[in-house]
Amino acid sequence: MTRRAKNILFIMYDQLRWDYLGCAGHPYLKTPNMDRLAMRGVRFSRAYVQSPICGSSRMSTYTGRYVRSHGSTGNNVPLKVGEMTMGDHLRARGMSCHLVGKTHMVADADGMARLGLAPDSVIGARLSECGFDVFERDDGLAGRGPDGSYDENSARAYNDYLRAKGYESENPWHDFANAAVDATGDILSGWFYKNARKAANIAEDDSETPYMTRRGIAFMTEAGDAPWCCHLSYIKPHWPYIVPAPYNDMYGPNQVQAPERSDDERVNAHPVLDALMNNPLGRAFSRDDVRAEVIPAYMGLVRQCDDQLGVLLDWMEKSGRIKDTMIILTSDHGDYLGDHWMGDKMFFHDASVKVPLIIFDPSAAAESTRGAVVDELVESLDLAATFTDVVGGDVPDHILEGRSLLPFLHGKAVGTWRDCVISEFDFSTSSMAEKLGLGVREAVMFMVADKEWKLIHFEAGLRPILFDLGADPGELVDLGGSAAHAEVIARMYDKLFSWARRSRQNTTVTAAQLLEMRTSADRRGIVMGIFDESEIDAELTAAYRGKAGRRPTA
Repeated sequence: MTRRAKNILFIMYDQLRWDYLGCAGHPYLKTPNMDRLAMRGVRFSRAYVQSPICGSSRMSTYTGRYVRSHGSTGNNVPLKVGEMTMGDHLRARGMSCHLVGKTHMVADADGMARLGLAPDSVIGARLSECGFDVFERDDGLAGRGPDGSYDENSARAYNDYLRAKGYESENPWHDFANAAVDATGDILSGWFYKNARKAANIAEDDSETPYMTRRGIAFMTEAGDAPWCCHLSYIKPHWPYIVPAPYNDMYGPNQVQAPERSDDERVNAHPVLDALMNNPLGRAFSRDDVRAEVIPAYMGLVRQCDDQLGVLLDWMEKSGRIKDTMIILTSDHGDYLGDHWMGDKMFFHDASVKVPLIIFDPSAAAESTRGAVVDELVESLDLAATFTDVVGGDVPDHILEGRSLLPFLHGKAVGTWRDCVISEFDFSTSSMAEKLGLGVREAVMFMVADKEWKLIHFEAGLRPILFDLGADPGELVDLGGSAAHAEVIARMYDKLFSWARRSRQNTTVTAAQLLEMRTSADRRGIVMGIFDESEIDAELTAAYRGKAGRRPTA
């Protein structure tokens, strides 16, 4: 039987660094199942997200469009109601599209109300859920403070599951899955880094990652024979950095790699970098004792993700789903973990915006590329175009700004590929913008990178940042103020401006339709600039020649 990709399993981890995989060269962290998938598929070694934060990055992945195009510029900024998503493109081609896990999507409630779209209607529900039909949504951040919950709907089904299992608490997500407990029964919250290496107070099988794996398997079990795309979207290894036994002490401080940073980075640092280094996250992750507690827990979270991928792959092989399902493994962004004196992910070093990307295609056409590593510049928005290509039909490139990766999977000639990647960050809601005294329109930055150079531009009028990726792969030396590199800076700005000048708001008419419009008016009775009918093809003016009709009599 000829194997082909009938279904798509789109796995996304949250805050998984590109280099915390065994197949990417991590010296201590073993990820045999991610490596197993890479050996059976293709690993893309230069994959970049379009924003270093969850919401904007994911919206670019789901829409196949840059942040500047789709407009969801930050977490909790709604995706406007008119934006098409991969679910729209796939359904139009006969494939359903479903969610199991996180999206960080915020619905455009005002836009839906203006158009009279009820949130509980089919179309309203899809618009509210980023184009997915929801099997189970879990954004995984059920934090609670004096002003209420961070997200009232986050982990709702998961909390119900935990309570049904006997975890008695108002918020089991925090009190068990993301906290330890001391000898007296007091909570040791995973929000506090000092507790990172303690075992979360939950049976490992009931923790978030195994739970979501089972939910993914449940969807595939119930999916039936019609083609489907399932977005299995895990919250981990995103903070809080805490994990149940045995993963909490699987790694120790002696397996924490030295940070990618230098003392020189802090000397005369660019104002934006200085703000990031000296915010609470930067100050915390600049401390060796914090890294010694947090990074082993982060590694444990990654290893748990890998083990659960093994559970998933084993089930797919046993059930036969592996034979007709394309599997994609990626992340929405990375994690600084102290590199460059920073924490979290709010800038454009590779630690933050470069992500793992592995694609397994079961089709016979992919046999020649199994185990291959592709070094071309790839963007996360390429996935929507790839999925559309898998289903069949033309990729709507007047809407989707990415390109299909299918030729790489099938060993076909690709031709001219992109010569740079773009990432964007609107930090207008951050304390950094306040510290720098920036207005909301100034607090925006852009990254343009090719294989040799990376330039960061700031709308605030600050000087750019430039890294020489060939001579300085660790991105330690900022050359943005170097007169000797003025020509390189100008060349990179040319690439950024070329990208910025593209017209991507016309998503209602294809290029072919625009070309057809050049002459369509001529054939529909519009005659312009003609003195004598003999100057134009008689066919075009047939309706305007011959005997006149009769006028009404007075």
